[in-house]
Amino acid sequence: MTVLGTVFGGTTASQAAQPWMQTEGRTTQPVGHYDFCKQYKKECSQTSRSEAPLQLTQALWNKIVQVNAQVNTAILPRTDMEIWGKEEVWSYPTQYGDCEDYVLLKRRMLINAGFPVNTLLITVVRQSNGEGHAVLTVRTDRGDFILDNLEDSVKNWSQTDYTYLKRQSARHSGQWVDIRHAPEMLMSGIATSALGN
Repeated sequence: MTVLGTVFGGTTASQAAQPWMQTEGRTTQPVGHYDFCKQYKKECSQTSRSEAPLQLTQALWNKIVQVNAQVNTAILPRTDMEIWGKEEVWSYPTQYGDCEDYVLLKRRMLINAGFPVNTLLITVVRQSNGEGHAVLTVRTDRGDFILDNLEDSVKNWSQTDYTYLKRQSARHSGQWVDIRHAPEMLMSGIATSALGN
C-alpha cells in the first residue's frame, strides 16, 4: 500500500494549489444515471446536510487503494453494447463492466466500509483522446482523489490528464453539478453515450 505521506510528494506548486475541484450550479444528470436511479431509487435519494470532506487517515487511504485495485482486477472491461446490446446501461457489475459500472461498485464497497455518501461522487470527465469517461471522486481533507478503472494508482484529480465536466452533488446523490472551468464547448459537446470505457 502507498504510504499516505507520499501521495503529495509529486505535485507541482500550481497543482498543489488546486487539490480540490470547484463546482458551480446544478447541471443535467447523465442519461445512464437517470435510468439507474429509476431502478435503484434509494441510491439516488441520499441527502447530506454537510459537505464536509472525509478526514483522511492511513487506514482509510489503504482502503481506498485496496478497493480501487480489487475492483479493477475482478471486473473485466466490456462495453454496454457487448454486455447489454445497447448503450448507457449503468449497473453493478459481477464479472464484466464499463467505466461507470466500476465506479458504482467501488462507491458501494466504500459506503459499506463506512465512508460517508457525500464524499463518494460519480464524476464525468473527458479523456485526452476526446472520449467520455466516468471515475469516482473521493472528497477528502487532503484533496479530491480519483478511483479509475484505467489506472490502478489513486491520484489527486490535478495529477490526471482528464478534463473534468460534472459530478454528483455532495448534498444529493440524485443531482449533479458542473465542475468549474470546464470549457463550455466540452460541456455541451460530450455525448452521454460516449461513457463506454
